Amino acid sequence: MDDSATSAGSAAKLTLEADGSRVAHARHLAATFLTTVAAGGIAVTTATVQIVQLIVSELVTNARKHAPGPARLHLRAAGPLLRVEIHDSNPVAPTAKAPDPTRVGQHGLEIVTALSRTVTVEQTLDGKRITADVVLHPAAA
Repeated sequence: MDDSATSAGSAAKLTLEADGSRVAHARHLAATFLTTVAAGGIAVTTATVQIVQLIVSELVTNARKHAPGPARLHLRAAGPLLRVEIHDSNPVAPTAKAPDPTRVGQHGLEIVTALSRTVTVEQTLDGKRITADVVLHPAAA
């Protein structure tokens, strides 16, 4: 497995192989990165850490489930916002289903959209990039 994680200043990256075994690693990276951001003087609430971990879990799980090959997670703090990006090799954009509380599963994009300030999906030369911007501290919004 060729997982690599790096964290420097206001950014952190993680490459995930196709076996999908590293969702917990991605969540841990997000929490550790946000601790570093907070130590740098940017207000980060405990609730925000939990929200970001959930967003990371949903995005990484979906990338591993629907795209062959490696995925790349990139976290970047910019002022009051955290940008969460996942790059994967499947060019097909995900679609949110209509809300249905009786449906089991397939709520990932709904969850990410509900918890993020903005969510964008862009096709890239090697697949797609999904970006979710999250407010680090509600008072900064």
